[in-house]
Amino acid sequence: MSRSKLVNLVRAIPIRWRILSIAALNSAVVLILAAMIWSGSKGLDSAWDEVRQVRESDKILAVMESETSRLQNLIHRYINQPSPELFAEILLLREAVLGTLTTRAATDPMLSGSVKELERVIEKFLDGFGEVRAIQATISKTYEEQVLTPAREMAGLYAIIDGATGRRDALIVPSLGKSREAFTAMLVAANAYYLSLTSESAEEAQRSTDTIEKTIPVMLDLAENDLQRMALQRLGQRATALREGLSELAKHFSTRTNLLHTVIDANQAATIAAIDDLSVKMRQREQAAQTMFDRILRSISTRVSTLSLIFIAVIIVASVIIALSIRLPLQQIMTAMRAITSGNLERRVIGTKATDEIGAMARAVDVFRENAIAKRTAENDLRASKERAENALAELRATQQNLIDAERLAALGGLVAGVAHEVNNPVGISLTVASSMERRAAAFEADLKARTPLRRSQLEDFVQTSKDASQQLVSNLQRAAELIQSFKQVAVDRSHAERREFDLHEASEQIVASLRPVLKKAPITLHMNVPEGLTLNSYPGSYGQVLTNLFLNAVNHAFADGRAGTIRFEAKARSSDDIEIVFADDGAGMTPEVQRQAFNPFFTTRRSEGGTGLGLHIVYNLVTQQLGGRMMLDSKPGQGTTFRIIIPRAARSATVGPTAVSNSGSEQWPIRTMSSS
Repeated sequence: MSRSKLVNLVRAIPIRWRILSIAALNSAVVLILAAMIWSGSKGLDSAWDEVRQVRESDKILAVMESETSRLQNLIHRYINQPSPELFAEILLLREAVLGTLTTRAATDPMLSGSVKELERVIEKFLDGFGEVRAIQATISKTYEEQVLTPAREMAGLYAIIDGATGRRDALIVPSLGKSREAFTAMLVAANAYYLSLTSESAEEAQRSTDTIEKTIPVMLDLAENDLQRMALQRLGQRATALREGLSELAKHFSTRTNLLHTVIDANQAATIAAIDDLSVKMRQREQAAQTMFDRILRSISTRVSTLSLIFIAVIIVASVIIALSIRLPLQQIMTAMRAITSGNLERRVIGTKATDEIGAMARAVDVFRENAIAKRTAENDLRASKERAENALAELRATQQNLIDAERLAALGGLVAGVAHEVNNPVGISLTVASSMERRAAAFEADLKARTPLRRSQLEDFVQTSKDASQQLVSNLQRAAELIQSFKQVAVDRSHAERREFDLHEASEQIVASLRPVLKKAPITLHMNVPEGLTLNSYPGSYGQVLTNLFLNAVNHAFADGRAGTIRFEAKARSSDDIEIVFADDGAGMTPEVQRQAFNPFFTTRRSEGGTGLGLHIVYNLVTQQLGGRMMLDSKPGQGTTFRIIIPRAARSATVGPTAVSNSGSEQWPIRTMSSS
């Protein structure tokens, strides 16, 4: 039977029944495979339960090992620095270890046979803590009664001896000073030995005690009265008691160290060894269970794979036949569609007389061909209209880009003109002074070459003139350098400053402290209210520049010519994300015209007095760009000026636009837009 005849025979069956037959065959395969997998899953469940139980047991062992190791560390910490908190934590951890043994390990079928031995080792380890704690109490008592108590009595005896010495030039004074220095060194060394248990401290304490005992006979020979001799005899007895106390303390420390090694560390090692032995057994059981699980899984996989291959072969054959009955007619329709899409609308569609679904598709394609012929003319007209519209849009975009470029060039020209105007004065003055200095030097050189006698007044006049010219050059060049530095500040680089977390109260206090000399020059009262605890993750350098410029602006403009007034500086948390800063003065205020240009670069009302017009512009750039905040200016002539600044706790980019809305939905202060004129 040829392929075309087989396809025509199958096409007599509707496509939906052909597809359903494939689905029914697939469902039968799935049911058979599911039955096989279900029968094998019982063996897998048994093997997996064994693996899971072993892993649970291993987790219990890991918990016990971790808790005993932590208990050992806590005991060592308690010995070095005893505290009620550490002791309570040790008791709680001890109960936790015993609870793990009695509840989890005792009820675990994998560990129940080894719990007794493990419990014995851990109990021995825990009981050792009581012995170590007892010897620690003995050490503390020995240190208090046999070291500190004699030391206190010796300090009092030294005071008695010193008080009984009538003259500062007495013969006993040098020996007494040496003995007291040794006593002080002994106290420091004994305390260090008690806290850190270093052999150097113990040796230093013994040497200092020897020095004290050696100086006592010398001081007895030099004693001037009976009170001194009685105090020195008592001092010798207390020094002997102190030596014995240090020796006794060393013995107790040795006993404690031995207990730590033999009772705590050794039993901890035995506990870890017992847990490791159990872990090895758990690994062996887990490996055996995993092997059984893998064997059952391979058996199921083999059977499922074999049956799957058989069914796949049957499904492939049936699918190929059904696919041919669908693909060949679809290819004919696709050929007709390609002809239509390529513009060959005269080609007829094949298969329009078939009775199945694809025949209906062929008839629909033929209708589409006829409609395409009718739409060809309309598409040509639409394409021509689209081309005209695209050309107009391209011209509009080019015009828009030209306008943007022109605006940028105009803004750049304004900035360059401002820079040239501000820098021109100090540089011009410096050039004039340098030229004059050059002419004076040439004239002085001519007088020298003429070999005419020079008067002292001529030389002094030349030196004074050179000195004055140098001072003017330095002053004007420094002014030019300050202007250039200010111009560089105009374009604030957001990555220039270091970002870190800082306290707003502390930073504000430091800035205000640095500005105190400026504020003292005028009768200005400062009221600052910045609560502690307002932390920002931002740029403290930029914040300091903002605050400094606002203070200097108030001093130079609001309170010009020594006018008295008040500056109020406040900060508060506006929300969980933002902080509001208010900087207000009751000075001269601003007119509406000045307010409109206050943030523009190079605008100043005091240019004749050295103003550059960059202070508030730098403030605006720092607040809105690097600090990511917003700024509002409110001022009236004669009623002062108020700056309100809202900055985020975590610095972010400023939002460009007339207004901004906070995360909570409340309205923010408007962001001041700056004119380029």
